[in-house]
Amino acid sequence: MQVSETLSEGLKREYKVVVDAADMEAKVTDKLTDLAKEAQMPGFRPGKVPVKILRRTYGRQLLGEVLEQTVNEATTETLEKHDLTPAMQPKIEVVSFDEGADLEYTIQLEVMPEFEPMDFASLTLERVVAEMAEGEVDERVGSLAQQFKEFTEAAEGQAAQDGDTVVIDFKGSVDGELFDGGTAEEHSLELGSNSFIPGFEEQLVGVKKDDELAVKVTFPEEYQAENLAGKEAEFAVTVREVKVPLPVSVDDALAEKLGLENLQALKDAVREQSEKDFATISRTKLKRVLLDALAEGHDFEVPPSLVDGEFEQIWNQVVEDLKRQDKTVADLDKSEEEAKAEYRDIAVRRVRLGLLLSKVGQDNNLTVNQDEVNRVMAEQAQNFPGQEQQIFEFYQSNPEMRAQLEAPIMEDKVVDFIIEMAQVNETKVSVEELMAPDEDDEDVEAKAEPSADEPEK
Repeated sequence: MQVSETLSEGLKREYKVVVDAADMEAKVTDKLTDLAKEAQMPGFRPGKVPVKILRRTYGRQLLGEVLEQTVNEATTETLEKHDLTPAMQPKIEVVSFDEGADLEYTIQLEVMPEFEPMDFASLTLERVVAEMAEGEVDERVGSLAQQFKEFTEAAEGQAAQDGDTVVIDFKGSVDGELFDGGTAEEHSLELGSNSFIPGFEEQLVGVKKDDELAVKVTFPEEYQAENLAGKEAEFAVTVREVKVPLPVSVDDALAEKLGLENLQALKDAVREQSEKDFATISRTKLKRVLLDALAEGHDFEVPPSLVDGEFEQIWNQVVEDLKRQDKTVADLDKSEEEAKAEYRDIAVRRVRLGLLLSKVGQDNNLTVNQDEVNRVMAEQAQNFPGQEQQIFEFYQSNPEMRAQLEAPIMEDKVVDFIIEMAQVNETKVSVEELMAPDEDDEDVEAKAEPSADEPEK
């Protein structure tokens, strides 16, 4: 076998491979010999069919098998000999091949870049943290109590207002025709809850018991039922009852209703859950700061094919998001060319970060254990009550889906590993500041997470 490099440009490589006709013939002969031991043909005893006859019958088929086998073996040998790690599946193109002639083909590929991660100890990061004051705990408990408020019948002739509940019958029609799902009886609707079509609840403010009225609304363009999206509709409404909310008591009785011992236990539970939420948000913000620092500290070349794949995913998502808003690329505040250039830069960043985190994980022998995978599978299974066992079996029997579970676990491990080495300063902020979205949050979300699809070395 003769291998010659015909292209070495950045991360792109191309090789010409020539395999002697004699080597190919030897492999075909070996296959014919093995076949002859068991071949059965009319007029011959089993295992006694002449090789010449077998060659006439199966020669082309065996030649195809030898071609595939030889290309696979020669390609693997070439990659190993030149110490190459492909970024994607190499592209193979047969230049010439026929019975009795040399096999000549080319290997085109992009290789993984070689780079050294920065000294993570040189990183200085800021972690924002917030603590909940007692007054804020009381506010959250009060908000929680509102979710369990009770209602009583309004006084005779009292008009409904925001916060009241109306019990109604209604029939909805479009162009005079009733539509599926548009009819109900004795439906309880809290005014101001925004749980109905926009404009519906507002027209019920001021109604009284036994009132009958026509409520006219327009379904949103993005309404889930396509046959109703953007359509004007009319609802014939009868008010059966108006109910007003009773004063909400924040006391031990409320706590007991929620399965807790007393009010203090409820406050402790609210504080504990809030602190967990704050810790999650704090870590998310710290991770974004870290990824920004890593992106700024590394500038190695990335495989174009990986960037192309990442960009395609990002751009498809952009187009889908616009479509859900009944918009097109023309509605962006920039040209399509400018938008694509920006998202390609994001794709480059994500691929580079993905390769960096992958290398850090490999260099430091970070792994994902079965307990960690099981914990995530259990979290996923909770979303499908009664089907937990099927969910576990699904992930266990689908390596690709399992890999999708493992990828974020590994990423978090690598991020934590780097944070441990960095200098992290804590800054205390208010709850409002912690919860506030970052500037240009949409762009941050698009570029923050590295690609999880990079191949392992």
